[in-house]
Amino acid sequence: MWKPELLAPAKNLERLKVAIAYGADAIYLGGQKYGLRARADNFTDYELEQAVVFAHQHNAKIYVTLNAFLHDSDFVGLAEYCQFLESIGVDAVIVSDLGVIRAIRNSSNLNIHLSTQASCLNSYAGLLWKQTGVKRLIVGRELTIAEAGAIREKSGIEVEMFTHGAMCMAYSGHCTISNFTAGRDSNRGGCIQSCRLPYHLETEENKSDDLVSFMSSRDLWGIYQIGEFFQHQICSLKIEGRMKSSFYVGLTCKVYRQLIDAYAAGTLNAEMLQVAARELQSVPNRDYFSGSLETPASKDSVFGQLSGINTGTYEYLGLVVDTTPDEIVLQLVEPLALGEEIEIIPFQGEAIRGRVDRLFSITGESVEFMRQDSIVRIPKFSTATKAANIAKYNVVRFKSAVKEVANAI
Repeated sequence: MWKPELLAPAKNLERLKVAIAYGADAIYLGGQKYGLRARADNFTDYELEQAVVFAHQHNAKIYVTLNAFLHDSDFVGLAEYCQFLESIGVDAVIVSDLGVIRAIRNSSNLNIHLSTQASCLNSYAGLLWKQTGVKRLIVGRELTIAEAGAIREKSGIEVEMFTHGAMCMAYSGHCTISNFTAGRDSNRGGCIQSCRLPYHLETEENKSDDLVSFMSSRDLWGIYQIGEFFQHQICSLKIEGRMKSSFYVGLTCKVYRQLIDAYAAGTLNAEMLQVAARELQSVPNRDYFSGSLETPASKDSVFGQLSGINTGTYEYLGLVVDTTPDEIVLQLVEPLALGEEIEIIPFQGEAIRGRVDRLFSITGESVEFMRQDSIVRIPKFSTATKAANIAKYNVVRFKSAVKEVANAI
């Protein structure tokens, strides 16, 4: 049965390898210029070459973002960069700007996907973009799945939709708040997420000292719409998050991979959706909702918390960077002590739970505690089945103490 592509974000090579290991069919990422995530690590030319080689070895594709809105001075070097991307085998580039599309077509044979920033919201626009050489529309997030499907049918061009992750309060991301508050252009990679901040609201009739959050959007999830994506032949389901952790990327890819495959096999059921929802709640989030996937988003889409995001039920502990017949080697992002309960997330199947009863430094010294950013060795958990499922690029988590305290209260 036909399946939509699962498209995941990558901030760097680690995230890329994690996403592919957990089932992503394609990865979108940025180079050092021309993208809208200037604060992400982004990929050097050498890393882009490595990314393409790794992805193609694992039957995955690479899409590079060239989606900033450029001024004339920004075009210097663009033609050469496109020729480089074509030479290393990049599968497509993601573009917002009509002038950039023309420059790409004049300098290379790269496949072009239209960025959601271009705000394609109707079939007439879809047909026009098709005439410019665009191969895929990443439609505006204001559309329902049914509307996106109608565009695909009428324009005869592939349609991709965001199905999970952070949402922007502005129409198709066209926001200029950062320009005025921080002198950074949101549409050229400089967004500082001013919409997430608390504000005082004043009117002629009312002035309040209370801080409110009125522009911060809740996070999107499309787990309950998997069937609709199939029915309307949405070719690619896109996960937002080029600034997110390997924990987020790996677990989100795993959840959507399972749901896509289960629907295609005719085995998707309510219990699987409950498990999927619980797993997605384990990572930090801003209260999930379905966005405009079924009906236009309304006032209940606002995330009312004044700062930060909700703590997930779990915290990210680290990443498996190697295994031996008896041990697991972890790169820690949080401290680890003897006696702690941890969970390793295999690429398939349930989490592998165990207690850390022995802890070693990378040189083999027995220790009781290791700080974050350390590399540690721990014995594999007892059963042979569990040990066999543990592999490089598995993410590791532990229960969130903050969440447990909140639940106890």
